[in-house]
Amino acid sequence: MVTLAEIFRHYGAAYRAKFGSRLLPSQLAAMKAIEQCRTPALGGHLYRCSACDESRYSYHSCQNRHCPRCQQHATAQWLAQQQALLLPVPYFMLTFTLPDALREVARRHQKLLYRLLFQASAAATQQLAQDPRFVGGEIGMVGVLQTWTRDLFYHPHVHYLVPGGGLSADGQSWHCARHNFLVPVKALSRLFRAKLRDSLRKTHLYVDIPSEVWEQAWVVHCQPVGDGQAAFTYLAPYIFRVAISNKRILKVENDQVTFVYKDGDKGKRKTATLGVTEFIRRFLQHVLPKGFCKVRYYGFFSPARRQRLHQVRHLLGAVTTTSTTETRATDAVHATTRVLTCPTCGKSMLWIATLAPTSRSPPLPSALKIAL
Repeated sequence: MVTLAEIFRHYGAAYRAKFGSRLLPSQLAAMKAIEQCRTPALGGHLYRCSACDESRYSYHSCQNRHCPRCQQHATAQWLAQQQALLLPVPYFMLTFTLPDALREVARRHQKLLYRLLFQASAAATQQLAQDPRFVGGEIGMVGVLQTWTRDLFYHPHVHYLVPGGGLSADGQSWHCARHNFLVPVKALSRLFRAKLRDSLRKTHLYVDIPSEVWEQAWVVHCQPVGDGQAAFTYLAPYIFRVAISNKRILKVENDQVTFVYKDGDKGKRKTATLGVTEFIRRFLQHVLPKGFCKVRYYGFFSPARRQRLHQVRHLLGAVTTTSTTETRATDAVHATTRVLTCPTCGKSMLWIATLAPTSRSPPLPSALKIAL
């Protein structure tokens, strides 16, 4: 199987030589990390089987959040850590999409636009939810930023999980949302647009934005997603998914990458073939700025207002102890820990030595050489 790391190892140097001056530090860092992931460059450990004397090298992973190999086991641990946020009420998924006319500005000023996208969408939802015609109380929100479509185009949007109800201002009662209805999406769309416009007016970027964008309809979706456990299970892949997984890359031939994706409307399996330069460009535009937090908590889910969450849990009769939550998180970590077994006889392998990182670049795998 061809991986993203192998593509970067073979083509990365040439890509950086041609476009390096245009790349952000976060993009350069992601490329380097993915290229070195689980290679001698990062060091590792040597194991040996006591039964048949088979040796095995286990190299360190890069832990970069954009690396397909390093994110595949993180979901279970995150889900366990969210146990304290589970409430016995229906949940909703809200999705806010940045309009086409703002995407080029967002691409050039990612940290600012992504932050404003979060702030405007969360504030608009919280404001409408306070209206007694809808929820009539303070809501909780867990949001995650995603920037890609399945075929790797740039499409910034935020998904939120929201419990179906809110806490009264005095903290003494829980107001349930109506069945399969949280807030009116058309009103939410207009309020979201107005709040983002007002925020951008305070920046130097406002003059670069076409005026017609403030007149068009913006896209906001809201759908019920079941109970709390189902809702967080639904959201978790959005948090740890990267722009493309290794299993979606089918082949590399004649300097072209072919990968598979599902059509967003019909769910049909399709393939796309891109020149390797375009493929790398599309991937790198989804690398987030250094230090930018793609998961955010609002309302009574925010760390500063967790006392309000305790009140919600008390009113709903949902009590989870800290020890239970920590136990589940620990169990999830143990469940995803890889145990080294001998590939020859199946027995457990023993640690022999620690391998220091090397400065040389990882070798190009022979499988990719053949495909190229």
